[in-house]
Amino acid sequence: MKALKSYVKRGGFFKAVVEDGSDIIFIVDYDGIILYHNPSVKETLGYRANALVGKNFFDYILPSSLSVFKKAYQSSTRRKFNESIEFQFLCKDKSFKYLEFNSINLFQKEKIKGLILDCRDIAQRKKDAEELLRAQKAKELFLANISHEIRTPINGIVGMASLLSQSPNVNEQATYLHAIQSAADNLKVIINDLLDLASIESGKLKLEEIGFNLNDLLHSLVNTFSFQVVEKKIELRYQLDENANQIFIGDPVRLNQILLNLISNAIKFTHSGTISISCYVKKKEAKKDLLTFEVKDTGIGIPKDKLNTIFESFSQADASVTRKYGGTGLGLTIVKQLVELQHGTIQVESEEGIGSTFSFTIPYGLGNRDNIKGHLHKSSPLLKKTLKDYSVLLVEDNDINRLYATSILKIWDCKIDVADNGYVAVEKIKNEDYDIVLMDIQMPVMDGFEATKAIRASAHPKNQVPIIALTANATQKDIEQCLACGMNDCIPKPFTPEDLYNKLVQFKSGSRNPELKSKIVLPDKIVDLAYLRNISDNNQEFIDEMIDTFLESIPKSIQEIRMNADAAEWAALARAIHKVKPSLTLMGLHSIKEKALLLEDLAKQQKNLERIPSMAESLCEELTNTLRELRQMSR
Repeated sequence: MKALKSYVKRGGFFKAVVEDGSDIIFIVDYDGIILYHNPSVKETLGYRANALVGKNFFDYILPSSLSVFKKAYQSSTRRKFNESIEFQFLCKDKSFKYLEFNSINLFQKEKIKGLILDCRDIAQRKKDAEELLRAQKAKELFLANISHEIRTPINGIVGMASLLSQSPNVNEQATYLHAIQSAADNLKVIINDLLDLASIESGKLKLEEIGFNLNDLLHSLVNTFSFQVVEKKIELRYQLDENANQIFIGDPVRLNQILLNLISNAIKFTHSGTISISCYVKKKEAKKDLLTFEVKDTGIGIPKDKLNTIFESFSQADASVTRKYGGTGLGLTIVKQLVELQHGTIQVESEEGIGSTFSFTIPYGLGNRDNIKGHLHKSSPLLKKTLKDYSVLLVEDNDINRLYATSILKIWDCKIDVADNGYVAVEKIKNEDYDIVLMDIQMPVMDGFEATKAIRASAHPKNQVPIIALTANATQKDIEQCLACGMNDCIPKPFTPEDLYNKLVQFKSGSRNPELKSKIVLPDKIVDLAYLRNISDNNQEFIDEMIDTFLESIPKSIQEIRMNADAAEWAALARAIHKVKPSLTLMGLHSIKEKALLLEDLAKQQKNLERIPSMAESLCEELTNTLRELRQMSR
């Protein structure tokens, strides 16, 4: 205590707080003349010691804000204290830096017309605020757009359905039904865009490696738009280079999605003239061909100053485009990300009033007819086969969805029973034998998860019936939840007859085997190296090197996570988890990464602190199991 008193008496705190402190201290008179500043001006503003003494403070204020600053300064001369006065001060390098001062008026006690200004660097705070404001505006604009885009088709569906209920004639019925179908298709596109963007950004989108023929794909694609182009009186054509008319190995669904987005945009913004699609081999190699696709239109074009942002999320040429043409602003973002996921590049050339050309290049492996997977169509003989006496319990609360599913099941002569919620389904299974249950998830009274748990709770053999989820929530996390509660598989909505038939046939072959029914299909492996194989073009040497690096670095990370969790060092724990996240993505540890993200967020915000230690230990155990699996793989 004596030592501290002596320190105070000597004025040692003055050196610690004023001379060596991080804040900039100015002493100025009422006219703004600087009589003192501490050494902190060197680190923050670049000026040497005493360089600003004798200068006028106002000469260093951003000229455009000087009048506003002088009013706040004069206010400080009339008050004992003033605080949080923001301004921009000229630095030695001629840039302006955001500062904030709190002032003490020396006139109140000393009768001296001067101010002590305690200034802090708030540049980062201003930058964060600006970024937050930009993000907020983007979010608000997106929500406004998406609300409009979703409400429009829903209103159309509701309106047409109302007209159908008024006993229209046959021609009117056809018109209303066509309008409903069109609105439903638009709604599906919007929802698929949102789901696709979420999947891409979370790293969970998996690309297929199957055979496909470009001529078949383009022909089918152009036919899809035949009604729209006739309606708009424009021409849509495609040209396929002879060298590109062969079987390639890749993901035709994602290629189709890219072209679908680009052609849809071209049709939307073209009011007369032609849209042409062309494809040619840009570069031919031994195992791969570099294919270039072009979608060229004679539409309204894109302003030059917007070409650099056209692929950004939620962006369109300008707000008037959104109002006039609609759209979420996600289409081109998804296109760019899908192209780059397949190791491709995309660019755009455009001139206002003349048109636009979007071109992208993707490498594809060469294949043959044996590589093409058979996809079911309405004319497929498989759909004409029977599932006579195959007993199906359909659990679905939505009337339209129930009608759609039962209509399909009747084609194959299935024995159909229905339940409109999970509770009814549980009671029916107690009294009836079913070969399979098709279970919706979101239902009143009892949802699909609770119903499945209730069915599986009994040891009776009939409660081991295969249960297939019918769910609009088709993310990896949702699928894992379906499996974890006792379901055997999942069909995402909206599903096609082909999707349903394939799943029924799959389980029909084992429908009399109770052991097969009760088995929950969970992934055997923790690690999924698909992402590494994809980015390295299946380079085993690169993959082995990444695995070795993971095996070397993760034990130290596990130790850091445990140590910080035990010591309740939440900020350090969040940093330790943040360092590990990229490695989790590389190794395809999707479920572990989701847990890591949640734990990092809780640690950063210091929420639910009582849960963090157990969550950290669980994360460490899963990482340890991953290390064990990787060591076995690398033997």
